[in-house]
Amino acid sequence: MDLKKFIRDIPDFPKKGIIFKDITTLLKDKIALKEALEQLFSKVSGLNVDKVVAIEARGFIFGSLLAERLNAGFVPVRKPGKLPAEKISESYQLEYGIDSLEIHTDAIKKGDKVLIHDDLLATGGTVQAVCKMVEKLGGEIIGILFLIELDFLKGREKLKNYPVYTIIHYESE
Repeated sequence: MDLKKFIRDIPDFPKKGIIFKDITTLLKDKIALKEALEQLFSKVSGLNVDKVVAIEARGFIFGSLLAERLNAGFVPVRKPGKLPAEKISESYQLEYGIDSLEIHTDAIKKGDKVLIHDDLLATGGTVQAVCKMVEKLGGEIIGILFLIELDFLKGREKLKNYPVYTIIHYESE
């Protein structure tokens, strides 16, 4: 199934010049949703995963489903002020600004095999920040999985030390 046809482009969101890839149109279609999960799972089903770390907020959608399928724990990475217990944070450069993320310090144990998931790879700054936090906590990143990759932004170059898996590629804007 060509999942691209279920992705809607929203021009000038969240700011002028950005073409936002809206996955809500994929999520609302039960067949496309199931197919996307199957394709994501097929990329990582052979990995021995202890924790699936997913990035707020769209990463949570497939991240929790993948954790269940992989018989792994689920760890949410959130924007500042959203996690209640002791946490660490990391700042990163977005394609349209600077932001930061947080993770609970007890979310990852030393030696945990970690799969990181987010909906989209653009410039790579967001997931690079998550990799730093996971490694600070002693986790071993065994894969990074995306629903969508904007190949023309070359975010994969920031992740060259890790196995990266994607199911939907956009070669150009």
